[in-house]
Amino acid sequence: MRLRALLDTDALGLRLLGGEDELDRTVRGVMTTDLKDPSRYLSGGELVLTGLAWRHGAADSEPFVRILAAAGVAALAAGEAELGDVPEDLILACVRHRLPLFAVHESVAFATITEHVVRQVSGERAGDLAAVVDRHRRMMTSGPAGGGPDVVLDLLGTDLDLRAWVLSPTGRPIAGSKLAGAALPADVSAKLAAEHLAAARTGRRGPHRVIVGTTTYSLFPIRSSGRSAAASRDVRETVLSDWLLAVEADAGDWPAERLDLLQGVTQLIAVERDRRDAARTVRRRLAQEVLELVQTGAAPAEIAARLRVAAPVLLPGLGAAPHWQVVVARVEWDGGDVEGGPVAQSLLEEILVDPLTSGPEHSDRIAVAHTGEEAIALVPLPAVSSEHDGSESGVLADTLLEAVRDPLSPGLNDDGRLTLGVSAAVHSAEGLRGALEEARHARRVAAARPGRVCAAGHQELASHVLLLPFVPDDVRRAFTARLLDPLRDYDRRHRAELIPTLEAFLDCDGSWTRCATRLHLHVNTLRYRVGRIEQLTGRDLSRLEDKLDFFLALRMS
Repeated sequence: MRLRALLDTDALGLRLLGGEDELDRTVRGVMTTDLKDPSRYLSGGELVLTGLAWRHGAADSEPFVRILAAAGVAALAAGEAELGDVPEDLILACVRHRLPLFAVHESVAFATITEHVVRQVSGERAGDLAAVVDRHRRMMTSGPAGGGPDVVLDLLGTDLDLRAWVLSPTGRPIAGSKLAGAALPADVSAKLAAEHLAAARTGRRGPHRVIVGTTTYSLFPIRSSGRSAAASRDVRETVLSDWLLAVEADAGDWPAERLDLLQGVTQLIAVERDRRDAARTVRRRLAQEVLELVQTGAAPAEIAARLRVAAPVLLPGLGAAPHWQVVVARVEWDGGDVEGGPVAQSLLEEILVDPLTSGPEHSDRIAVAHTGEEAIALVPLPAVSSEHDGSESGVLADTLLEAVRDPLSPGLNDDGRLTLGVSAAVHSAEGLRGALEEARHARRVAAARPGRVCAAGHQELASHVLLLPFVPDDVRRAFTARLLDPLRDYDRRHRAELIPTLEAFLDCDGSWTRCATRLHLHVNTLRYRVGRIEQLTGRDLSRLEDKLDFFLALRMS
């Protein structure tokens, strides 16, 4: 709003004392102060209201007005309740600095002026932003994207002073306004994503109010008409793949007009989401073609030809042929009435993005197909140097699990599971079939573990860890009880720490010296404890067979 409009509102009781030539200035907010130096609280464009408590003499007016002018405020309004007429020295200082000055009648409360200005400014900003959003929507729906989600979030920041972010279901930042500044901390993003998924599963309508620490956020679901408009669709079909808009504000206090505006923003972002989903069609088709060749036993040369076609699409500009990894995911819902393959496909396209990167473009290098309930990702990796075998490069199961377990678990609620399997890196078409089987075996190992979200990697297929998940529970209990219960009972009665001693002894490969050093014991004390273990269990820790039994019992307990 303009300063001129303030004089036209009789209820505000304002009288112009100077600055008639500056009445076309724009007011962007209100601030009430009686500080001598309020500069730290000013950002420019404010109408400053003051009761003049800062003024103890005529010399105080000049520095006060100079500070306001340097901060770029729109005008100063001085109340007459305390001193009566506004002092002449203040009027002259405002004239020197070309700062418009109003007198506020003693019958008018500063709160009345503040409420009026805030209501007018918010309404104008919302109207201007709505027009810009509508124009941006038309640009995006009729042609190339007009800058993506970042553009509209910047509008929220500059026009409504709202800090906002677009987040993936795992909390990965897709976009953020410049006003938001630094990205949300990873733990906050994950918390917001988890709260959003939990609310979505209960059927609550957005926006959802969430408090993290001392900050209040409002979460708006981003749902596109192309993927989830039908009211009859089960929420489980999309809940694990929908983006969300997180706004640092309490939307519960907003008028209907502002809520409608934010809903329009989510629709605008959804258009860009659908556009990017459509752009993945080529990569999905490539993955499907390679997968069909691998599963039907096609000749390595034929598979290699398809890989040569896929490589430039997935890794543009890469000089050398890449290594490849296979990641298999399965989303299963109780009852089996919801198809899990498409959900798993969207999830893999999201979670295989490097967690240290931001923005959606990095997922353009992931090709994911789905067959039935299973999604299979073909992940290209830069060629590994000769001194490495590639086994520790690329996608790691533990890293995936850490990134997705906490945020996604609420979306799975009590009736869903996500299991992931990761293969080793391979460098040829001949190895791709083995990588697929390896990833599938690893996923089955993950599925045998408890928890809503589980993952396993290829490293676990070459050890006892592969076998342990498939041991029946009653066999586990009987085996561990026979070997470990006597030690646990003894430890409870005597605080002898036989179980920790056994673990350390096996971890040190039976070395008396290394184990004693690790436990800060004399070797004779260690020998006494090991002897007590053997006496209680009837086993001999010098025998490989008994060492192995103890090792497995500890792993299964």
